[in-house]
Amino acid sequence: MSRRPNFGGMGGMNMQQMMKQAKKLQAQMAQEQENITAQEFTGKSADDLVVATFTGDRKLKDIKIDKEAIDPDDPDMLQDLVIDAVNKGLSQIDEATQASLGKYTKGLM
Repeated sequence: MSRRPNFGGMGGMNMQQMMKQAKKLQAQMAQEQENITAQEFTGKSADDLVVATFTGDRKLKDIKIDKEAIDPDDPDMLQDLVIDAVNKGLSQIDEATQASLGKYTKGLM
């Protein structure tokens, strides 16, 4: 006599139902990622001297540098302002992604 394995923990869900549920979940995740990609995210340095705008897929779309940030005697200050604005913009994308997609990945890591 051959015995079928007992998959009691699956609540009676058959493989076809599981695949259907997985495809639905995948479609929802793709839609949420598209929503993030369609958004713009803006990172600003201190006093808004540098403003970096990104698309949701992490591409730099625009950067504005206030003339007050340009000091020929202190190029390091401008570099720091650019780095600050860029990192803040990228952090906003990460936060939005986690808020949107985190519910799907919770408990997987």
